[in-house]
Amino acid sequence: MNKTFYKLHGIGNDYIYFDCFEEELPDPEKAAIKLSDRHFSIGGDGIILVCKSDVADGKMRMFNADGSEGKMCGNGIRCVGKFLYEIKGIRREVLTVETLAGVKTLRLKIENGRVVSVTVDMGKAIFAPERIPAKFVGAPIVDHPLMVGEETYRVTAISMGNPHCVLFGGDPYEIELEKIGPKFETHPAFPERVNTEFVQVLQRNELKMRVWERGSGETWACGTGACAVAVAAVLNGYADKGADITVHLRGGDLIIHYTDECVLMTGPAELAFTGTVEI
Repeated sequence: MNKTFYKLHGIGNDYIYFDCFEEELPDPEKAAIKLSDRHFSIGGDGIILVCKSDVADGKMRMFNADGSEGKMCGNGIRCVGKFLYEIKGIRREVLTVETLAGVKTLRLKIENGRVVSVTVDMGKAIFAPERIPAKFVGAPIVDHPLMVGEETYRVTAISMGNPHCVLFGGDPYEIELEKIGPKFETHPAFPERVNTEFVQVLQRNELKMRVWERGSGETWACGTGACAVAVAAVLNGYADKGADITVHLRGGDLIIHYTDECVLMTGPAELAFTGTVEI
């Protein structure tokens, strides 16, 4: 079967989107592996299915490049908001999207009939180890020693719908991420694998981040990761709760606002191109 696809990205975190309101995509796990290949197929960090929902304006299902299904994707859900507004014609500036991490509320910024940025209420940060999940005792897990290979690192563990392990240090682009990233991803302390963020504090409320995502490897951006990094920065004394925290990622910047009630993430959503592919 031939299927229309839409290639969208949020600051370089690119996914292949399918309209599944009327027709489901068969074997999405296999499709994600095949279509994400950047040399022999469309190329992307995975695929996202935009489906009907009984409880929201739409439902998002996200599959990583290795075929595994993720519960949440921060950059992806902003693009789902753009998809619902521009492609599905749900012309409201406030939309809701169902995910495996719950229903999220999106506020769209519209210019000339196009969605240029989206603010997502990502809900509360999760600190309980059993809900991250992580094999640590006590919460929150802040500046906790963790041996990875032959080195001990100080980590902060948080869930934003996905598990995250945050490390603060020097310039993250000096790290051999291809070597260390997989060791964190598959560390036995994280039974469902983990996304790992390496972070440099540039100044108060301004952070530089590089990410290794479970199931995808290094990506240019990670929305839930940026949220986790901002929360971790507050917990470690590098940023202020209730302030706008700028997180610089490889593909661009996200603005994170962390309070006791929620974590708000603001960033762009862009359509790269559309096409058809044989599934």
